[in-house]
Amino acid sequence: METPVEIDFHGVDADPRVRSAVATHVAQLEERFGRITAGRVVLKGPGGRHRTGGLFEVSIRLALPEGREVNVGRTRQNDERYSDLPFAINDTFKRARRQLQDQVRKMQGDVKTSAGAPVGIVVELDPLGEFGFIETPDGREIYFHRNSVLGGNFARLKVNSHVSYAEEAGDKGPQASTVRLLEKHSLKQ
Repeated sequence: METPVEIDFHGVDADPRVRSAVATHVAQLEERFGRITAGRVVLKGPGGRHRTGGLFEVSIRLALPEGREVNVGRTRQNDERYSDLPFAINDTFKRARRQLQDQVRKMQGDVKTSAGAPVGIVVELDPLGEFGFIETPDGREIYFHRNSVLGGNFARLKVNSHVSYAEEAGDKGPQASTVRLLEKHSLKQ
């Protein structure tokens, strides 16, 4: 890495063991892919914020050649395992590794083309039933509105439902313009 990784602690003790665990994860990524030019990891402790409650938040930003980046940030709301800091760190780095693999493939020109619509997982639903978020195969989260769900199936959606979607640029970032609930028997195992 050209620049040492920055590790920021917010509401979390700057424990040397935590710093060492983060440094080990970054070193493993760099050893495996060797294309990281800079990195920043932010660890936020559980707070009184209603979005995360008693869960840790781990954000990772890795800079790559050609102006590419890997960003992993949003804590899954319904995943109580994120109340354990080591789990939160390990899981977030696992997501960063998947994104980094995809970015390296793109940089090497080794990208598979997909014939069908991408498949994602619903990771959040608005309690009022108006919108939700889908986690894409590359770990990003994109917004969708209830009107985007085909067949009036918004009410049938649950967190962890598999959906196919069509992504487009919205006013506030990426969004799914069409969302189709996939039945369990139609998923490839």
